[in-house]
Amino acid sequence: MIGAVEAWPILPAEGRRWDCLALGEVMLRFDPGEDRVRSARNFRVWEGGGEYNVARGLRKTFGRRTGVLTALPDNELGALALDLIGQGGVDASEILWRTYDGIGRSTRLGLNFTERGFGLRGALGVSDRANSAASQIAPDDFDWDRLFGAGGARWLHTGGIFAALSEKTAEAAVVAVQSARRHGVMVSYDLNYRASLWDSHPSPDAARRINQAIVAECDLLFGDEFGLAACLGMDLSTLEPRRTPMDDGPPHAAARAVFETFPQLRAVAYTLREPKSASVNAWQGVLEGRSARWVSTLRPSVELLDRVGGGDAFASGMIEGLLEGGTPQRAVDLATAHGALAMTTPGDNANVSAAEVETAVLGAPALTRR
Repeated sequence: MIGAVEAWPILPAEGRRWDCLALGEVMLRFDPGEDRVRSARNFRVWEGGGEYNVARGLRKTFGRRTGVLTALPDNELGALALDLIGQGGVDASEILWRTYDGIGRSTRLGLNFTERGFGLRGALGVSDRANSAASQIAPDDFDWDRLFGAGGARWLHTGGIFAALSEKTAEAAVVAVQSARRHGVMVSYDLNYRASLWDSHPSPDAARRINQAIVAECDLLFGDEFGLAACLGMDLSTLEPRRTPMDDGPPHAAARAVFETFPQLRAVAYTLREPKSASVNAWQGVLEGRSARWVSTLRPSVELLDRVGGGDAFASGMIEGLLEGGTPQRAVDLATAHGALAMTTPGDNANVSAAEVETAVLGAPALTRR
């Protein structure tokens, strides 16, 4: 650690309905297990989404009261997504339901086919999400003052995937974070850059313009130097390139630069990952404050079953650490342990307990429990 600890003015839990609300798309993930998408005969179905996964991790692992702000088609696939969300314990009462036209011409549920990868073969994702119900969410579809005002949420989490879905969702994300900040609600944002989504916007400058407007309202930003350059248009050409994938010098320097550009930002968090293969990664987490910096224990060889969702679990562990009022070191340790454990289970989300996360934080061996 370097420097002093900054205070986070998080609203008290008493009298508030949710500890965290997540604004984003919920998709169905089709997992072929050990097979390839191109040759699979069976798929296991999960629910998932970069923003929703954070709310689910906070609820399922840490027991926080969370909800999701999204839209689903009023058909059997929407009902399936709702059932899966319910299994995760996330409050679905604020979900918007869209009329289904019978073939999905005007609205549908997004699908994501994801291979886990193994050894030399990396993970692979194939999205089928155009015209989804969530991509049509408009700025006035939710009563933001009710959601973030008296009795509402303590924290809002959203991300660049949702913001990039359409011009409407970009506007909705901006309005949401502005409202949350106006009501004193903590705001976190995961840049989660996806060129395939941002490239579809009519304006070539959309990614920089929208992300800058969102980050201007944020307390916590998830992203490394690559995301900061791609999403915020920051000129980081003077930074030395990473000597190794685990070199935290460039992302540290980028975080310093983003603090100068966005004066209200409290912290930047990011992970360091070195894929030795699709099945074994080095893994570490960093939390950068304005006057302090905290780094987790390096895990040089994390064995992976399914790497998808590790970053989202890192985010939920970080938010948990801050919500519980512990030290920033505690927050980054929880985040990194939760992310590592999430990658040992199938699906987008960590199927682990808070006790297992605590054990991983302490570095205890994975002994058989009987």
